[in-house]
Amino acid sequence: MSRDNPNLLTAIDVGSAKTCVLVAEMTHEGLRYRGHGIADSRGMRKGVIADLEKAVGGVQKAVEEAEKLTQEPVERAVAGIAGPHVRGVNSQGGISLGSRTREIGREDVRQAVEKARSIALPADRQALHLLPQEYIVDEQSGIQDPLGMTGKTLEVRLHITTTSASATQNVISVLNKAGIQVEDTVFEPLAAADAVLRADERELGVCLADIGAGSTDLIVFHEGAVQHTGVIPVGGDHFTNDAAVGLLTPLAAAERIKRQFGCGVVTQIPEANEIEVPSVGDKPSRLLPQRQLGEILEPRARELFELMRDHLRQAGVLELCGTGVVLTGGGARLSGLPDLVDQVLHKHARVGGPAALAKLPVDLAIPESAVALGLLLYSYRSRMGRVSPEQGLTAKLKALFAWKE
Repeated sequence: MSRDNPNLLTAIDVGSAKTCVLVAEMTHEGLRYRGHGIADSRGMRKGVIADLEKAVGGVQKAVEEAEKLTQEPVERAVAGIAGPHVRGVNSQGGISLGSRTREIGREDVRQAVEKARSIALPADRQALHLLPQEYIVDEQSGIQDPLGMTGKTLEVRLHITTTSASATQNVISVLNKAGIQVEDTVFEPLAAADAVLRADERELGVCLADIGAGSTDLIVFHEGAVQHTGVIPVGGDHFTNDAAVGLLTPLAAAERIKRQFGCGVVTQIPEANEIEVPSVGDKPSRLLPQRQLGEILEPRARELFELMRDHLRQAGVLELCGTGVVLTGGGARLSGLPDLVDQVLHKHARVGGPAALAKLPVDLAIPESAVALGLLLYSYRSRMGRVSPEQGLTAKLKALFAWKE
């Protein structure tokens, strides 16, 4: 293989079920797909590392597959962070610019953000993202970019995404042991938002729900800024476990049946439909009504969206979701979920597939790939913010603080 190619970007999504390594190349036209590798995740439980060595093996297998396709070594990557340990908090802080009105500069913005982030965090927690919601100059709010404006005071409302320091470090350690240098860590729904959300959704208000195997990660945008991040401890594995118990079938069979025949709304399943269900042990397979599977999955789906509704309501952001809910991640492919969101949250919902990437294989243009593709877009913008002085200070600050346009 050749030496490390500086134009290559790599994203690694270490999920509870699958590990995805996606490689793209920076060109004059933008990003172009180069290769990928997918392997079963090992040593993961509910979005966190439970067995370090097993997790390393899963990452190494996915990396090797990606290297075969790209014919390039994978040595550096941006990694996704998710799971129940992620929490968000809003803060506000600011600085005085002096007794006389003057122009606001780069260092003033930095100092205001530092003031806003200066909140007490437990010893085991660390800030993952600093996401400005709005700036306030001399009590004038709603400012997105204060650079060059004049005033006596500068304040910022800030959303801080925090994680368990140990859980984040464990992900980094797994990748390091697999021979990967971690360039950045990103909250996965923040990355997925880049791949699936539309500009008008961010502006008018939307909740992105990334339904993974172990949990459902949430991020709420309004007026173009992140207003809330959170996690619901229910994911696709819970649906699979319910199906395995309810149908008395092995977990692998339950996962396959869920994907092929599952539906979150029983009444959408024709009464006459039957499915073949393998039995546990050496007993023969059985033919069961497909509605029996729906009767198992619908209560779990309703529970997920009821928890989501209560979570968003308690955070005071449910009514900010003017355009509704966008579902992504592997769990979003279960038929009928948008209708359940409408019933439970009284919000419009759609399933969000990732934006197209040049040369991307059709089988990767699915909700499961939203995080990996979003990580690439995030990494690309950050790289451009660092290496392109002509983009100006505002672009660099946005890259620095993970500020989304």
